Amino acid sequence: MMDRLRRQILKTGAAATVMAAAPRVFAQQTGQGDAAPSFYEEGNVRIRYEEAGSGFPLLVIPGGGLNSTIAGLATHPFNPMEELSDEHRCIAADLRNGNRGQSSGPLEVDRPWDSHTDDHLRVMDHLGIDKFMVLGFCIAGPFIWNLLRRAPDRVVAAVLAQPSGWSAETPTLFYDSNMQGWGPDLVQRRPEITMDMVDAFLTKMYLDNQGFVFTVTRDFVRQCQTPVLILPDDIPAHPYAVAMETAMLAPKSELSMFPWKQPSERIPLAVRQIRSFLRAHRPASA
Repeated sequence: MMDRLRRQILKTGAAATVMAAAPRVFAQQTGQGDAAPSFYEEGNVRIRYEEAGSGFPLLVIPGGGLNSTIAGLATHPFNPMEELSDEHRCIAADLRNGNRGQSSGPLEVDRPWDSHTDDHLRVMDHLGIDKFMVLGFCIAGPFIWNLLRRAPDRVVAAVLAQPSGWSAETPTLFYDSNMQGWGPDLVQRRPEITMDMVDAFLTKMYLDNQGFVFTVTRDFVRQCQTPVLILPDDIPAHPYAVAMETAMLAPKSELSMFPWKQPSERIPLAVRQIRSFLRAHRPASA
């Protein structure tokens, strides 16, 4: 557990960053191709989402940590909204309170992971979608495991690309990086949110859940009957050991080649494997 003094120093430094920063104007994010942005609203939650293609629904969760956006998919190893929309109705959303997106809502300090999972499920409810597949990058790893915990009868298959996880070598990585790279800009944009609230949110999200994939236990993964395909990475934010452990534990897991992103000529092979995996687990009635 992080020393309280060190955390206070981080909070103070991040708050100083907020006070010193000049006002910023964030450009409106462009969509994928000709897809028109839409919004789901309920109470004080407003989620921007886009759709592309047709076929069995595929929820796409971009990487980028707590600044995850649809536009960010253009920087990923491949863009599922473009690569898979010929066979799937792809749905992606800006993450709630991401600084470069257009989704917003309360900072639910007591339930950080579940508040985002609420948004994912409610967008699908809003679209009248019951069962769906899910594919995501980076922070989507914990989100997907949480979806499998919360809605096991709705998610029929999942693809976790370069998933995030906890590492003993960098145990406070996500807390530290978000206290500097997410919280200050959020507080600047949203004066009702303070750095103390950001600290509490990130503490609950990452420090109180240290170990494994943040949202579920090893016992859950061991008992999970949903087919999962895992594409590992090997950087501190996407630890190879955790990705491999989930693949070993999950009874219906599959694993990509590794590395699958370098050289870049391997990426089409990874996309081909994803296509085959999704086709194999698509419901017969779809």
